[in-house]
Amino acid sequence: MEHMARLSRELLRQAMAVMGSKGGKRSLETMTAEERSARAKKAATAAAKKRTAERLARERQAKRK
Repeated sequence: MEHMARLSRELLRQAMAVMGSKGGKRSLETMTAEERSARAKKAATAAAKKRTAERLARERQAKRK
């Protein structure tokens, strides 16, 4: 069973490599400058929130020691 799962993952990986990634490139081509800017701001905000959460978790962990 595990062998089949591994084989399936390998086949999927190969199929995705052949197809290539086109979704992100295509969506950027069709978006307006305002839409691209909004997407970038949303991504930057999410990254900042993640960094802050990780920093606070490290600080809490350090206080416990």
